[in-house]
Amino acid sequence: MRLIELLSKKAFLFKEVFASLESKNFRLYSLGQGISLIGTWMQQIAMSWLVYRLTGSVFLLGLIGFTGQAPTFILSPFAGVITDRLNKHRIMIATQILFMIQAAVLAVLVLTNTIQVWHIISLSLFFGFISAFDAPARQSLVIDLIEKPEHLSNAIALNSAMFNGARLVGPGIAGFTIAIVGEGICFTMNAISYIAVIWALMTMNMTQKQRPPQQETNLKKSFSEGFKYTFGFAPIKILLILLAVISLLGLPYIVLMPAYAKELLKGGSAMLGILMSAVGAGALIGALYLASRKTVIGLGQIISISTVTFGIALITAAYSRSEWLSVISLFFTGLAMITVIASINTLIQTLADEDKRGRVMSFYAMALMGMNPIGNLLAGTVATIIGITYTLAIGGVATIAAGIWFQKQRPLLRKHIRPVFVSKGIIQDPSIEAPPAN
Repeated sequence: MRLIELLSKKAFLFKEVFASLESKNFRLYSLGQGISLIGTWMQQIAMSWLVYRLTGSVFLLGLIGFTGQAPTFILSPFAGVITDRLNKHRIMIATQILFMIQAAVLAVLVLTNTIQVWHIISLSLFFGFISAFDAPARQSLVIDLIEKPEHLSNAIALNSAMFNGARLVGPGIAGFTIAIVGEGICFTMNAISYIAVIWALMTMNMTQKQRPPQQETNLKKSFSEGFKYTFGFAPIKILLILLAVISLLGLPYIVLMPAYAKELLKGGSAMLGILMSAVGAGALIGALYLASRKTVIGLGQIISISTVTFGIALITAAYSRSEWLSVISLFFTGLAMITVIASINTLIQTLADEDKRGRVMSFYAMALMGMNPIGNLLAGTVATIIGITYTLAIGGVATIAAGIWFQKQRPLLRKHIRPVFVSKGIIQDPSIEAPPAN
């Protein structure tokens, strides 16, 4: 009898964690994207290792990280306007085809042994240009792929789990592939992997949701409206500020990992793959935890705790010279990192008006993927001057400070979020005080 009860509870939990997969379109998207993302992570590891192998420069590691995401900072707000006007599904198909072409060109250049640093920088810029349009479309498409609005939080968390499941698998495969046959095969496998997500997107049966009629047709006015809405609403503004700080000062640790593995831990590409897989394992656990939650209530407290945890884990990794301690600290870095990012994503998508979601998510992409390249370039420059250890430690301290700042903003968040939660039925009884964890 106890066994039956235990199995029933596990089955219920499984159903809760994967609730959004009831939607056929989201299942297709998850399948195709899951395969493609493994290739994407293989390419990211291969590119960073290739740059470091060719140049031995931590500055160029930061520069490649900068060029790969800098266009997002410039173009995302305007891409968000376009996303709100055009078909997100078709935008996604176009961007995946362009990503596949970029990976194929990299593969050819490496396999023919004609690759040069300027090729990598140029193709990295091209990747960033595509990402500027892909990110807001991808982030705001998720809600169109699920059949039940109450599954949004679960879908975002599963999307993060899928991304970080690939981060768990891809770097490990890349590390050993590079050691055996070189970086070119990683780029080839990434190009092939895009076939899966393109197939999934083209197989979907998309029904355009009815939206409020657009009052403004001028792009400048539409951008201005999105900007005023995004930064005029305190909760979204505070969440984006926190995300921008973490992206600028915390996340750049990733671009320093090749140098960290080689210089501090005296390892090779296989060690790099293990470290990045540890980050992915932690991130996957964090994403699955968020997917198991039934409500967005309480995410504020989770964000505060996770941000501080992220900083502490980063400082621990900075001073570690033990492989095992580095793996453990990077596991918690990944766990805390994705918990913060996915929770912010969920809250923003829950709060945003439907007709402005694309523009709001473009600012989300700008904060996450736009500030990160500046941080990458800064991290590469600072690491050249003061070393990898102190650079990572400074990022950790800054992240802890950001978490403390956000904790102090939570009373203001509760005040503004509560009416929105009531209007959307998240808080069923307006007379009941919202839980303090909002």
